[in-house]
Amino acid sequence: MNELAMIESPTLRAQYVERVDVLDKVKALSLLSDGVHMTTELVADYYEVEVETIKSVVRRNRQELERNGLKRLEGEDLREFERVNLTPSPNRRSLNIFNRRAILNVGQMLTESAVAKDVRAYLLNVEEVATHEQRSEAIERVHLAKARVELLIAGDGYLDPKWQRLRIQIHTSIGLGEEPEIPDEDLPLYVPDFLKSKGLTQAQIRSAQSWFGRRVVKVALAEQRPMPAKRAEDTVSGAVRETYAWTRRDLPLFEEVWDMYYAGEYARDEQAELFAGSDA
Repeated sequence: MNELAMIESPTLRAQYVERVDVLDKVKALSLLSDGVHMTTELVADYYEVEVETIKSVVRRNRQELERNGLKRLEGEDLREFERVNLTPSPNRRSLNIFNRRAILNVGQMLTESAVAKDVRAYLLNVEEVATHEQRSEAIERVHLAKARVELLIAGDGYLDPKWQRLRIQIHTSIGLGEEPEIPDEDLPLYVPDFLKSKGLTQAQIRSAQSWFGRRVVKVALAEQRPMPAKRAEDTVSGAVRETYAWTRRDLPLFEEVWDMYYAGEYARDEQAELFAGSDA
């Protein structure tokens, strides 16, 4: 099931319109004083579109929206509503107000809003999950993936573009509950992971990784290999530092540095441990 089906099908939208909890998962609602309704302007602000865009959705879909809680207030009903929720205005002849179901219904149809797109993604992703616990996990997964993608986009110009696109692809796929389809050679290659694959302990990795990274750069420059841009990386201590955005395409370079500087040293360590064990 995809977003286009929801945008085009009133029957499909009706199946999801009770899921008003999704609205607060995507973005905090700014309801009026009654804690129930929003005006056209507030709905436009929530979905980050022009007021006229919401008015256009209402004009095209008024019957469906009214079934889901949209109301048009006039006369005494309007005056009474104003006394509680708005500054009265003699120029206000009528007012559309939206409850949560109507607000969600707008998001099911609105094509010009990134927020509405997120609402539909939540609805479709969560509906595929069976249990309450799984639904909660799915909601948190989408929320976290969205935050990470936004953070990566905010780093545009500071991060390696290829690495940045890759991480966005990975987190988008995770948010959608899918396995990211990424060529093996484009996967990130991290020094600690490489050293771990060689059988080093955590203590040995902490000791070796900084110099290993410098030697990789030294060899790459000496051989006039193209250098990747940099990326932000968490260190073992919890700090963040910039490192080169190596990928598995660079694995032969890592192997070359390992053979040049480390293979013999750690082979001797293994032999020493073996002899110490036999003496015991």
